[in-house]
Amino acid sequence: MKKAILMLLVLLAAASMVFVGCDKNEAAVEAPKTEEAPVVSMVDPVEEAANAYFAEFPEGGYIIKEDVFLDKVKAGEDMFIIDIRQPDVYAEGHVTGAVNIPWGSALASQMNLIPQSGEIYIYCYTGQTAGQAVGILNVAGIQARSVRYGFVRGISTVEGYEAAIDADEVVIAQMAHDIDPAIQAAVDTYYGNLGAAPFKSNIIASSDAAAILAAGDESVQFVDIRKAEDYAKGHIEGAMSLPYSGGLQGSFADLPADKKLIVNCYSGQTAGQTVAILKLLGYDAASLKHGMGTGKTGDTGWANEGFDLVM
Repeated sequence: MKKAILMLLVLLAAASMVFVGCDKNEAAVEAPKTEEAPVVSMVDPVEEAANAYFAEFPEGGYIIKEDVFLDKVKAGEDMFIIDIRQPDVYAEGHVTGAVNIPWGSALASQMNLIPQSGEIYIYCYTGQTAGQAVGILNVAGIQARSVRYGFVRGISTVEGYEAAIDADEVVIAQMAHDIDPAIQAAVDTYYGNLGAAPFKSNIIASSDAAAILAAGDESVQFVDIRKAEDYAKGHIEGAMSLPYSGGLQGSFADLPADKKLIVNCYSGQTAGQTVAILKLLGYDAASLKHGMGTGKTGDTGWANEGFDLVM
């Protein structure tokens, strides 16, 4: 009997060693390696570039004074100039060396012909649509600036400007370059939907804006991007204050995403830039024609036209 029990214990011990050995061998076998899935960037190139417009605000901003610009032209400096007025007006006389790319879909379709380096300047009639174009072009990687007050109220008011004007057509002689497809698509959409009255070309006249305000339309929010001290002296009733400057994109989260934004500055130019960036970021925005009004805007602009301000 003792021998039988002893034999049983020996067999159990042997079996235990076998199982332990199996466990050790199995543990020693490495699990098959699997390749890690590549990390896919979720950054929207349009959103990234639009936010960079204010985050990487250049020294001196995105506007050049009309007299400084003309001095550069007269000195024969190397620059690329874009006149976005209509072809018939361009043909009557334009800044020497300027190419004509009319405001609208032409800018979208010919954007890849504009240099992505060097000095790029753009002008329209009074500066407002050029402001939008500057915003669009910079998002596309083209470091452009607009000429203050455009041709009518800027360039043509500088003494001796005629020396920098001619009627010779200038043809774009640039090699096409690549634009990020997502940005190109966004620009195509932007210029394909410039809106109808009273918001045609993303601009609204003071009289139409005043009618909206008087009607108490709660689907509209006025936004004043002038300096805080000027806002405090008088602004459109209900307008939010978001002063135009580097880092402005950080305040966009304060804007109601479900409302139409009417943006005013002093003359409409920086408001045009801001509207372009806001629209690329998905906001519904338009600029107030000629802004609050300045001496250069004559009798146009909210205050110049006599519409009410509140403190």
